[in-house]
Amino acid sequence: MAITFATRIGPGFVTTPTFESMRFPAGEGHVKVAHDNTGKGDLTEVATLTGADANDLVLLGMWADAAKQRAARTVALIPYLPGARQDRGLPFGANVYATIINGFGIDQIVCLDPHSPVMPSLIDRLTIVDPAHLVRQHVVGRADRDTAPQRYAGIIAPDKGAIARATEVATICHLPVFRAEKHRNPDTGKLDGFTCEELPETGRFLVVDDICDGGGTFMGLAESTGLPRERLGLFVSHGVFSGRAPALADHFGEIVTTDSYPAQTEIPGLRVIDLHPALTGAIQ
Repeated sequence: MAITFATRIGPGFVTTPTFESMRFPAGEGHVKVAHDNTGKGDLTEVATLTGADANDLVLLGMWADAAKQRAARTVALIPYLPGARQDRGLPFGANVYATIINGFGIDQIVCLDPHSPVMPSLIDRLTIVDPAHLVRQHVVGRADRDTAPQRYAGIIAPDKGAIARATEVATICHLPVFRAEKHRNPDTGKLDGFTCEELPETGRFLVVDDICDGGGTFMGLAESTGLPRERLGLFVSHGVFSGRAPALADHFGEIVTTDSYPAQTEIPGLRVIDLHPALTGAIQ
């Protein structure tokens, strides 16, 4: 994670941040008052966290405590909710992270596209930013509103878990959605191949999902379509991009993500959408 602070006055005027973070020589995280905004009006203190470094959660707690002591409203923008991929099993990691975040008593949490359907029920006072409008605005375009022609002819859901998300994007963009599916070996449980509904002979198609780690699923899907990279694009809300992920560029002519998570590897041609307008626009 990385953490930054901002301060708002009244309905949204931005002033110099009240707080800045520091770390004591022994390693403890801390925040201090960098600019005393007392007397400027009703303050909303805003913290933005990206990535998944647990040390920044400690700084978030320090910030929340300091802001509450100064009687300010608190908003945490956490686009990548940590623990969402640990929403079952032992330990129940999603609940552990949620318990930590909830314990800070922050007035509003804003996230983007939580990976897990369980996570929203665990985080108190959560606002979710839907990625579908980001995809339409920054990636696909929309024929009946945008001046530029649409850049894709259809949306592909890479597996069953992505169907709802891909369908929403397709609906907003007035495009058809095509379903792909992963197949596993019943004896080993390992991935055994991919299939995709038949695609039109012309046009470009955008694969839409919430997260990409090593990229193996997306590379397998791309191969199963039989399409050249020039006819395939990939959008993921959260781009971890670890391990072999740079090889995605061999399969997709366009790869787009957001700045919710700093990519672990360099992806050739990667385009990153700035989430700041969407996240701050969700502040209540």
